[in-house]
Amino acid sequence: MAQASAEAKAAFGNGAVYLEKLIENPRHIEVQLLADHHGNVVHLGERECSMQRMRQKLLEESPSKAVTPALREQLGDYAVRAAKACGYQGAGTVEFVLAPDGQPYFIEMNTRIQVEHPVTEMLTGIDLIREQIRIAGGRALDFAQADVRLRGHAIECRICAEDPEHGFAPSPGRVEFLHLPGGFGVRVESALYSGCDISPHYDSMVAKIITHGDTRSEAVYRMRRALEELVVTGVKTNLSLQYMLLYRPEFLSGHYHTGFVEANLDALLAPLEKEMML
Repeated sequence: MAQASAEAKAAFGNGAVYLEKLIENPRHIEVQLLADHHGNVVHLGERECSMQRMRQKLLEESPSKAVTPALREQLGDYAVRAAKACGYQGAGTVEFVLAPDGQPYFIEMNTRIQVEHPVTEMLTGIDLIREQIRIAGGRALDFAQADVRLRGHAIECRICAEDPEHGFAPSPGRVEFLHLPGGFGVRVESALYSGCDISPHYDSMVAKIITHGDTRSEAVYRMRRALEELVVTGVKTNLSLQYMLLYRPEFLSGHYHTGFVEANLDALLAPLEKEMML
């Protein structure tokens, strides 16, 4: 506490510190919301972001297997009340951790569009970027909370230029060949192309693959197929690791937490090493 207080004092001129309850093996749940300049605030359901490594998200999905309809309503109410309390305007995300007993705890609010916003767009049909621009222009939301419908299931995998077999070391360089997946229920967001150079000076994420299905199983099957179609040569990526996650029983059953990847990393990488040997 003394060290933390000294650091806060030096950085912010205020050495006050507080203690938070440690939640072991939590689920990371976040609620997307939109708030305009006219007092209208709506939430667009939750996203599950528990598949992480070193607190960096790997895979996101919605709806969460851990969130019941009653809890979804509760979290949405918390998010809307928080936004109204601080007079927030724009697109934002209120984040929670979910304890193993199901109790939610507030973490923070991200006052921006997030990497995983396509998951919510695929589920609701609402263009969050369009809404953010409309709000910034002073326009009122043209829909209410009762108009928001969550349809089916959506998953996003973050493809990063890094080498999982060597401590997830960054893998900048030139993309020799690229083939992106497509088809019904598949969305790709990327600036990659064959011959492009991946810089070492920025975040290692180079593509997002998003799939949608009427059911969670359908979304999983489409993601597997999409990752099978994705080809990136010239640099290392976490593609194979993402693919292996989609076959893990813990993921398929929905029983995973923020520490799952690190606790099972050796098992997740073992098939990759075998594949390299072949």
